Amino acid sequence: MYGTIARFRIKPGKESQLRKIIEDQAYAEGKIPGFVATYAYRLDSDPQEIYIAVLFTTKEAYWANARDPEQDARYRQLLPLFEQEPEWHDGEVIFVQQV
Repeated sequence: MYGTIARFRIKPGKESQLRKIIEDQAYAEGKIPGFVATYAYRLDSDPQEIYIAVLFTTKEAYWANARDPEQDARYRQLLPLFEQEPEWHDGEVIFVQQV
């Protein structure tokens, strides 16, 4: 698998709007080739700091989505909710453990 982890600060009072946009986009994500999952984390130490992990079956599927104009439009819906552009960390998933 391959994916990205984004780190960003959400503007105060915008978490419910972030959640709604992501939930509304979930339908589209079910139709994106190679999409596996999205996980969002709010830090205990700073509730405005959010990490989102997005997983794809392959690096090729990830980059095909990243270059898709429809994905760019979905991303641009989220930008007004952030204090600044997210910090992105792309890479290969090397280990998964599930119970």
